[in-house]
Amino acid sequence: MKFLDTTKIKIKAGDGGKGCVSFRREKYVPRGGPDGGNGGSGGNIVIVGNRSKYTLLDLNYKTNYAAERGEHGRGKDQHGRRGRDMEITVPLGTIVKDYETGKVLGDITEDGQRLVAARGGKGGRGNMSFVNSTRRAPRISEDGEKGEERALLLELKLIADVGIIGLPNAGKSTFIASVSAAKPKIADYPFTTITPNLGVVKNITGGSFVLADMPGLIEGAHENAGLGVRFLKHIERTKILLHFVDASDEDSMVERYKTIRDEILLYSNKLSEKEEIIASTKVDSKNEDNLEEFEKFVNNDLNKQLYKISSVAREGIDDLLRRLWERLQREDSRNGE
Repeated sequence: MKFLDTTKIKIKAGDGGKGCVSFRREKYVPRGGPDGGNGGSGGNIVIVGNRSKYTLLDLNYKTNYAAERGEHGRGKDQHGRRGRDMEITVPLGTIVKDYETGKVLGDITEDGQRLVAARGGKGGRGNMSFVNSTRRAPRISEDGEKGEERALLLELKLIADVGIIGLPNAGKSTFIASVSAAKPKIADYPFTTITPNLGVVKNITGGSFVLADMPGLIEGAHENAGLGVRFLKHIERTKILLHFVDASDEDSMVERYKTIRDEILLYSNKLSEKEEIIASTKVDSKNEDNLEEFEKFVNNDLNKQLYKISSVAREGIDDLLRRLWERLQREDSRNGE
């Protein structure tokens, strides 16, 4: 499935229907009064959250949306029918902005959540609505109001419990493929993951949670180097960061760890404060001295535990997943969920 995390669409709410000028004309009924009905209001444009969607791709193919206009009023006191709303479904985590002003109109985070992005015009009044004590036979009516019209910028920030971060080829895709039904592209060269992958981990101590395999970050990512801020923003919604550092690489694991941490800090102080669990990957082909230095750094300088895993050999996987589940439970209880 292709992934798209930002798109522009144009929306037009329905115009209100016209009010009617009409007079009652029936045999044997002298002086029939005004009976022109009101026009119906135009339909709204409504953005609706849908948990089964993961991309904005379909909105990239259809970019113009219009709601139905209200019906015109008719004689015999008949009011026009209200125009039908136009519903646009989006993935959870979609931020809706006015394209011209940049103003945030809403943030879709729940299944079935509804956001009225453009309101339909009010229907015009028919001449029966203008009757008063001094005006018994008005010959006036109103046109319906125009529906709101605007361009929207839709930005998707993935909602996941755990965001997996690390330099390219740190083993993120292999891990998520080994613990979930996700099937990310895996190869021995940088940037094999160019779109985020989601995977659901089930039956770990009786629970389940969502992992997001974030594309590899590099130095300068906060300034849009490599895949840049396009994917840094997806990490913001996660509850916990799972930081992978490749234990088979000859370069210093400490320096590679610091590279990612520096980019996160430069991008967002808030993001840098998220809870982080650190794991060394590919320990089945580890560089012994490099891993030992890194473990001392994690234990002593960061005062954290280092988890050592091999996704291929299934080494250390269960302990790491169990730890993630425990920390997620703690985060949920802290936030009152």
